[in-house]
Amino acid sequence: MDSGLVPPGLTYLADNIISRQNILGVTREQSARWAEGLGLPKGVETVFFAGCGYQYSAQLEVLMSLARGIDKSVIGAELPMRFARFQKKLGLNLPEIYSRVLARGGGSEAKPLAAAVRVLRRLGIEPGYLAEDEPCCGAPLYHAGLQTRFAENARRAYGTLKSFGVKRVIGIVPYCTNALYHLFPRYVADYDLEVKHFLEVVAGKIGSLQLRFPRKVRVTYHDPCQLVRFLKIVDEPRRILRAIENIELVEPDWTRAEWATCCGGGGGFEAVFPELSQVLGSNRAAELLETGADIIVTHCPGCVMQLKEGVRELKGEGVEVLDLAQVLDMAMVT
Repeated sequence: MDSGLVPPGLTYLADNIISRQNILGVTREQSARWAEGLGLPKGVETVFFAGCGYQYSAQLEVLMSLARGIDKSVIGAELPMRFARFQKKLGLNLPEIYSRVLARGGGSEAKPLAAAVRVLRRLGIEPGYLAEDEPCCGAPLYHAGLQTRFAENARRAYGTLKSFGVKRVIGIVPYCTNALYHLFPRYVADYDLEVKHFLEVVAGKIGSLQLRFPRKVRVTYHDPCQLVRFLKIVDEPRRILRAIENIELVEPDWTRAEWATCCGGGGGFEAVFPELSQVLGSNRAAELLETGADIIVTHCPGCVMQLKEGVRELKGEGVEVLDLAQVLDMAMVT
């Protein structure tokens, strides 16, 4: 990683994963804060895999906003990323400091995670959660070309999951779920975990739920790249949305499903090309706003972040960006 071949933004993320088991390099106790009060056990065979994206969404939004501002300046984004890595080596971790400040405000940044747990429970599923012991999937290492590092992390992560007696994993971050489902078996001998994405689980039991959104709304759906292209989850979110009373699904004419355009987030792209990432996010937000939807729904922390920024930039007054887990939670009839 020190050869200069890997962009500083990706090197920064990789350093954090290897040393602290999360993309921001903060303490893992902070990442588990969202689950306080939910009573999620550790020692069960089926666990909910929260991943980095949702757990650090608020911090990531702030850091990416800063990176984009710097990227538009004369110094560009590369120097600050190198400086951030240097600061960490000196023992100064700005994301961790920010996380501690954020914790004083209540830490509501991971709402989709708590929403997903409530939905699973309504379906009769009581998942466990490894909290501060949840390993990082390490997917950014793989996509940065650091194959040896990824393999080492995958074997370590698998060992951690097995040590807690885990047999089944329900993932919610597409990036993490794809890594656990498709990538880990390539590098871990005798890999035997059953991995499903949250939407697969919900779609399989949708008939047991009575769903009604609190008000009549027009909703459009954005397909996250990893979800649609790697996990092949295309029909499930649409079946779910159509099953919710008071929701009218409206979509772009052709930039949807397998042909959906990218939001510009994921794979560390936003850390390497912050300004270009913002342009792509705004372009995708414009396509979705043209549907006349009241709510843009997606199901990926990176996509949520990108589309929120795009809607803000385009001044999409009154248009919300929500995760599908939140929509489901809001629509559950008690």
